[in-house]
Amino acid sequence: MVEKRVQKLIKEAIESAVSDGVLEIAEIPEIELSTPRIETHGDLSTNIALVIASVSKKKPRDVAEMIAERISSGKNEIEKVSIAGPGFINFNIKKGSYLEILHEVYKRGEDFGKTNFGEGNKLQVEFVSANPTGPLHIGHGRGAVYGDVLSSVMEAAGYDVTREYYVNDAGGQMLTLGRSVYMRYLELSNQKVDYPKECYQGDYIMDIARELDKAEGKKLAAFSETEAIKFCSEYASNKILNQIKQDLAETGIIHDTYFHEMNLHTDAAIESSIRFLKKKGHLEERDGALWFKSTEFGDDKDRVLRKADGALTYFAADIAYHKNKFDRGFKRVIDIWGADHGGYVARMKAGIESMGYDPKGFDVVLIQLVNLMSGGEAVSMSTRAATYETLEDVRKEVGKDACRYFFLMRSHNAQLDFDLDLAKKESPDNPVFYIQYAHARICSVFRKAEEQGLILPESSDIDINLLNLPEEQKIARMLSTLPEVVDECATALEPHKLAFYLLELSRMFQSYYSQGKRDDRYRVLGQERKIAEAKLYLLKNIQIVIQNSLRILGISAPTKMEKEEEPND
Repeated sequence: MVEKRVQKLIKEAIESAVSDGVLEIAEIPEIELSTPRIETHGDLSTNIALVIASVSKKKPRDVAEMIAERISSGKNEIEKVSIAGPGFINFNIKKGSYLEILHEVYKRGEDFGKTNFGEGNKLQVEFVSANPTGPLHIGHGRGAVYGDVLSSVMEAAGYDVTREYYVNDAGGQMLTLGRSVYMRYLELSNQKVDYPKECYQGDYIMDIARELDKAEGKKLAAFSETEAIKFCSEYASNKILNQIKQDLAETGIIHDTYFHEMNLHTDAAIESSIRFLKKKGHLEERDGALWFKSTEFGDDKDRVLRKADGALTYFAADIAYHKNKFDRGFKRVIDIWGADHGGYVARMKAGIESMGYDPKGFDVVLIQLVNLMSGGEAVSMSTRAATYETLEDVRKEVGKDACRYFFLMRSHNAQLDFDLDLAKKESPDNPVFYIQYAHARICSVFRKAEEQGLILPESSDIDINLLNLPEEQKIARMLSTLPEVVDECATALEPHKLAFYLLELSRMFQSYYSQGKRDDRYRVLGQERKIAEAKLYLLKNIQIVIQNSLRILGISAPTKMEKEEEPND
């Protein structure tokens, strides 16, 4: 990669300045490169001189000159080195240097973009983990797509990833579910029922009650109320969980494991964790309750693990669950939660550290709210009140691909307005349509080339120097950055950056290709054969990068579109 080689040259120049005794620093800071906003300032720029000046007690411009004079231009990819402003070092890259990446893209194919950033370390991503008490709404959907794409990004970055769903099948919400179904079952038996407000209100509860009445009505009638509620709870939760699994699968999301909270109780894992913490001196009795001294690990207050009545808290189960995660050998654990769980992060980190694990190996990503917009108005969502819009409804309305991309149109740190009307549009305004159209257009060009008897030769027989248009150089450079984008997404846990990258690449291609209608130099076919082959080679590389990016995002790469235009060649 050109950027990596430039970084190496900068580092060598700094080492030379240190060796010559004109620069004194304990260690070389990370060298960051960026693209100057003003095109005349070059292709790459670094602020490393300003960073070094802050610790070396020298003027930034003096440091920049020390570095620049030790980087010889003309003998490598660098055509010119210049200094701007207070000490920015700018680089002009030789024309054609970025084109060399085309051979690597073509050679690596589906593997281009993959890196060894994660070094094969075992990573668990736990996401969705919605209570099996009702269908997934679009808030769950945003976290589900984020978690799935993040997992794919981390795999591309070299981690050994396990996708996990934590099934909350113990506790009060399950009894509420069982009571809700049982009450509806009694209504079906023509019994007068005062249906509680705290019970689940959705039509799906009545649907489950009808199914249960038909399949197990006689058995249920013979149970006591306590037995009946327990039976209804297990029946309903299993059914809803299976529906959730199907819903996720149809959205392109498959978890590797489903971990049931109930197992922590039956395996005595929670009591085992409590004994461990007690032995370490991290617990104490107060007013009949058992408290975890989480303030010793940075939490704002201590937390109850066992209430005075003997009931365990959810936090007690969560500590045991996370102990289980690290005991399974995961070097890193990422939990994806809703934004309303932000106050839970500190206590969870405290619990992990108290168990003797490194809290730096634990990350929590908080997914902000999503507003479903239809006709310019927000659609209300509430599982209990049954006014939600389900993930299934949205997916069926706009399709799986648009559903996934639109959940990634903003950072998870920001609220998202999911525009149903835009997601259904088959126009350039719809980003996922635009990206898929770019891929289909490339496929169309190759079909026409084949009709003309023009087959892409071996890469070694292609003269990439014939790609001398400025846009071709820029596209090649854009292609070269895919591995860096993957690593950046993995480092920041921000997979939406890959969606942005893919849209920008598609815009660059569409702009380049469309110029062929006005300028023959941009036409792919109808050129002298060697030039046509070089341009087809560029398009093939664009196609590979689009496909690889779409694969990570879990979005299809269609070869034809209904509204597709004929190639302009």
